[in-house]
Amino acid sequence: MTSPKPVYFDNAATTPIRDEVVERMVVAMKDSYGNPSSSHGFGRSSKSVIESCRKSIAKQFNVSAGEIVFTSGGTEADNLVLRSAVRDLKVKHIITAKIEHHAILHSVDQLQAEYGLEVSFVNLDKQGQIDYSHLETLLGKPLKTLVSLMHINNEIGNILDLSRVAHLCKANNALFHSDTVQSVGHYRLPLDEIPIDFLAASAHKFHGPKGVGFVFVRKNSGLKPLIFGGEQERGLRAGTESTHNIVGLEAALSLSYENLAQESDYVKELKRYFISKITTEIPEATFNGNSGDMDKSIYTLVNVCLPISSNKAAMFLFQLDLKGIACSKGSACQSGSNQNSHVLAEILSEEDLQKPSIRFSFSIYNTKEEIDYVIGALKELIVN
Repeated sequence: MTSPKPVYFDNAATTPIRDEVVERMVVAMKDSYGNPSSSHGFGRSSKSVIESCRKSIAKQFNVSAGEIVFTSGGTEADNLVLRSAVRDLKVKHIITAKIEHHAILHSVDQLQAEYGLEVSFVNLDKQGQIDYSHLETLLGKPLKTLVSLMHINNEIGNILDLSRVAHLCKANNALFHSDTVQSVGHYRLPLDEIPIDFLAASAHKFHGPKGVGFVFVRKNSGLKPLIFGGEQERGLRAGTESTHNIVGLEAALSLSYENLAQESDYVKELKRYFISKITTEIPEATFNGNSGDMDKSIYTLVNVCLPISSNKAAMFLFQLDLKGIACSKGSACQSGSNQNSHVLAEILSEEDLQKPSIRFSFSIYNTKEEIDYVIGALKELIVN
């Protein structure tokens, strides 16, 4: 059994850049090299390019251009919101979940140590879905509160009812921030209808460049900068803007939404096919969280617990890599560490935690033939 080329099924970690995006970025690097803060023609030209991108991005979410602030990615965006909310907006209580990305959890830990704020974790069911009734109860505390819950879980793909949470927060005078790194570019988010206060996004999750993202900051929020220096990004993010990366971000986002219907249908079919094949070929395998449910999880990933003894589990990813298959055991930010997934630790039994759980994530550049190869490789490794 051979594969004609390596199989990349780790698109939840990062996606390949579209050729059209690379082309747009090359033009920007060649032509828009002036410092956007300079007053001469070269600078004004670069500034014009950035502001055009900002307007285009804002239009995708039905918000004003002034509410889009460019960052180095989702982690910086999350840190900006959380730290300023506590430091400047005087938030005394943060509600989050134990299966959030570490950009949230580690930031909250640090802020709790520095400011002594109260932190509440919303209850989860066995699939990792949040308990909305418990969230409502937590919102009843008489403290200035920020809720930080991700739209799509990056490991198990569970979907949060973003609108429901936003309206719950609104009704209880709480601020709402969502890490939407896994959903921007894959779902429409009409922020004129969803009363969310802050949102984080990263270009490399939707076929754009690494090192650039943005934070949506609702007008008149009172947020203050995390990085101090110049007056770039309306004073909210100092530092010379990376014009070519911003161009790449805008191009990738525009292309994702222009082609959303067709491309999402294609990737949905890949996920359905993967679920069908693994259910038939490896019936003892189980899906973690809601990742095996097309309606309750993002259409780009599955997280599978495989029927393998613990003594074989340690080398399983390495063996897949030797067969040219790229996938992961969880968040890419944990790669290279010996830590198990904090997400799966919250929802799996001790017995299942000893088995290998693998996240396979798909994009428009994958095929059913690749899935056939991967399922065959899994069967071979399980038997041997």
